[in-house]
Amino acid sequence: MISIDRARPVEESTEAQAAEELRRLAREIAEYDRRYHRDAAPSVDDAVYDALRRRNAALEERFPHLKRADSPSERVGWAPTDGFAKVRHRKPMLSLGNAFGERDVAEFLARVRRFLGLSEAEEVAVVAEPKIDGLSLSLRYEDGKLVQAATRGDGTEGEDITANALTLADIPAVLDDALNDAPGVLEVRGEAFMSRTAFAKLNQARAKAEQPLYVNPRNAASGSLRQLDAGITAARELGFLAYAWGDVSEPLAETHAGVLDRFRSWGVPVNPHYRRCTGVEELLRAYADILARRAALDYDIDGVVYKVDRLDWQERLGRASRAPRWAIAHKFPAEQAETKLERIDIQVGRTGALTPVARLTPVFVGGATVTNATLHNEDEIARKDIRPGDTVVIRRAGDVIPQVVCVIRERRPEASEPYEFPSVCPVCRSAAVRPEGEAVRRCTGGLVCSAQAVERLKHFVGRNAFDIEGLGGKKIEELWTDGIVRSPADVFRLNRHRADLVRRERWGERSTDNLLAVIEARRARPLEKFLFALGIRQVGLATGRLLAHHYGGLAALVEAVTAAQDPESEAYADLIAVDRIGKDVAADLIAFFAEPQNRAVVDDLARCLTPEAPTVAETSSVGGKTVVFTGTLARMTRAEAKARAEALGAKVAGSVSRKTDYVVVGADAGSKAKKAAELGLTLLSEDEWLSLV
Repeated sequence: MISIDRARPVEESTEAQAAEELRRLAREIAEYDRRYHRDAAPSVDDAVYDALRRRNAALEERFPHLKRADSPSERVGWAPTDGFAKVRHRKPMLSLGNAFGERDVAEFLARVRRFLGLSEAEEVAVVAEPKIDGLSLSLRYEDGKLVQAATRGDGTEGEDITANALTLADIPAVLDDALNDAPGVLEVRGEAFMSRTAFAKLNQARAKAEQPLYVNPRNAASGSLRQLDAGITAARELGFLAYAWGDVSEPLAETHAGVLDRFRSWGVPVNPHYRRCTGVEELLRAYADILARRAALDYDIDGVVYKVDRLDWQERLGRASRAPRWAIAHKFPAEQAETKLERIDIQVGRTGALTPVARLTPVFVGGATVTNATLHNEDEIARKDIRPGDTVVIRRAGDVIPQVVCVIRERRPEASEPYEFPSVCPVCRSAAVRPEGEAVRRCTGGLVCSAQAVERLKHFVGRNAFDIEGLGGKKIEELWTDGIVRSPADVFRLNRHRADLVRRERWGERSTDNLLAVIEARRARPLEKFLFALGIRQVGLATGRLLAHHYGGLAALVEAVTAAQDPESEAYADLIAVDRIGKDVAADLIAFFAEPQNRAVVDDLARCLTPEAPTVAETSSVGGKTVVFTGTLARMTRAEAKARAEALGAKVAGSVSRKTDYVVVGADAGSKAKKAAELGLTLLSEDEWLSLV
């Protein structure tokens, strides 16, 4: 179910169309992430998945104020599951941005130059290496001994699989440190994988034993590493190749290639097919060469990763929300297949949008079995003239869900008739109305529609919100139907229903008590996740984080946003001055907290739990301070300055107000510097700012 409006270029999308498409994309990508990372059962191909993320990024770039709280651009991987101890990564394990052609590769290098302020004459060396399709691992060595191995999980927290990792022949339990130059602490990051030979052998054995077969080597590797019995992992013949590092007690080298060389000297395997390149042409030659080798390799690769070689530049470039700025994955082309579209179902989302979903005869394409595809909206169905019973071409690309590319008209059944999109909600039978200028038809039932209410509750307990493991969609639906959970705060009153819960089918005492324990643990939740869970339009995790840092607590935020209902108030000026907030996001925040029903939900929740204020780096001299940059900086770009300030816990604002602590003034500063001087604020030169931080 792929939600890309191919018929409509991003630049031609209206704001309403973009908002609806971003909603669909967030929901679909989250589902694909769950299947890929948590269940090791991807339902779409890399190319399809990457196309979804790329479309999402393009829409967010054109309409930054529409960025959602649950935006895929804020998420990495998936939360760890039960069964293994949790490991908190000292440094996040990030995902990668994607490139799909020469233009994207050229733009990647151009972005690096712009961010660092480099001239065209300055050479940017980049390491190109195959992107293995496996499971990301982090190996922690202390004094040369492997003390912990963890999966990536959601990028912040993974699963402790040390016992399983020690069974892999490629992972040394003790570093081969003949030169005695390994750091005391070394966190090696790389990819665990299953070779095609080992995969074939494993599935042959499972077929003999009449066990379900694995879909592809990546799934087999993931399932093998996450066995509670390490003996099963040992029998699976897994490999490992290192490509990066996390926490280290001392610098490893001056270049990325230099670190890979040191890994090899310590007995940690790295991919032999990496090369150092300069310029777009060399990178594309490396890509073509690796693509040509793809079929001959005994392990799956799905692209080539480009990484800026100089480590001091990597440090300066830093990262965006979910990916480093100094690396990008150049993905291989998508795969296609034909199958039958058996029927079209209509799903109702939490905003009332009616989304058509194609149910397909299962087809294996791009390394996974596909059964569903999103059809976007009624315009997309009409444009492609998609009908139940049609034979369709499916494209997958990213081990998540596919797209219906086209209909094979010559194979259409004779009795076929055009599909009629419903004008009433299939759940509550309320009228389904399509506002003028919008692509989406919506149920008008509001809270009367159980589908909308249930979807809102599912969002509230979701991973990036309150992350209540064990309270999945089916259980939410069950508790809603029985009248036990009708509002978000009811989740935190489930302990009153323990006796009823333990008697339910598939609940039991252990599952119920585990769930109640998770709920108790979530009574303290970071403020940005609390805000995201409320489902406020345009408030994603990134925006929630900005608001949390700016206001410091829920009570202060609610008071300020309430006061900001007056557009002439200082509270309103302060709100729109928050970097990347602006008038549109402010309008949605103000509207949300002005609605009595929403305030009642927030007040009810506040009585049940404590949203945690963000912490400020203790060692930072600017932690918690509000900073405005104006004018042209000489020693760094504006983007780098803002990124460094935020990393130190400062609040970067887009305009000057009485609450501004520092105004950093570069060359040709304009009205902001003048206003700061009039208000008597502290003005700093670029050199003074750098000395301060």
